[in-house]
Amino acid sequence: MQYLHTMIRVSDLEQTLHFFCDLLGMVEIDRKSSEKGRFTLVFLAASEDEFRAREDKAPMLELTYNWDPEEYADGRNFGHLAYRVDDIYVLCETLQANGVTINRPPRDGHMAFIRSPDNISVELLQKGEALAPKEPWVSMENTGTW
Repeated sequence: MQYLHTMIRVSDLEQTLHFFCDLLGMVEIDRKSSEKGRFTLVFLAASEDEFRAREDKAPMLELTYNWDPEEYADGRNFGHLAYRVDDIYVLCETLQANGVTINRPPRDGHMAFIRSPDNISVELLQKGEALAPKEPWVSMENTGTW
């Protein structure tokens, strides 16, 4: 068995691409649209997985954008996506500066949770050893759920 991708349905493709590509640094690998099916699929990879994703078509995140409006209920029993990051503090600062709520701050220098524009929970894990705890993260309370 080989992991290929995780699919999430999105209500605003451009807003979601901004979140995953511009803010989290993911790379668009492929895009397919179907006039007949009235949908667009966009496949993304974490920057460090780009080569593997282009060669093996895995591991990737599939964004499914249905052209006809539909309301999605909190990921339909979906748990979360998880990504390893180079510097959790720098990334959380960048996300926060761009209006993203840090639901579970990286108080331990190791783990944080945020949500995508479609309320998909995203776990961020520090690469290697946890960073030394520091402010403002140590004192920051949890916000909402993840």
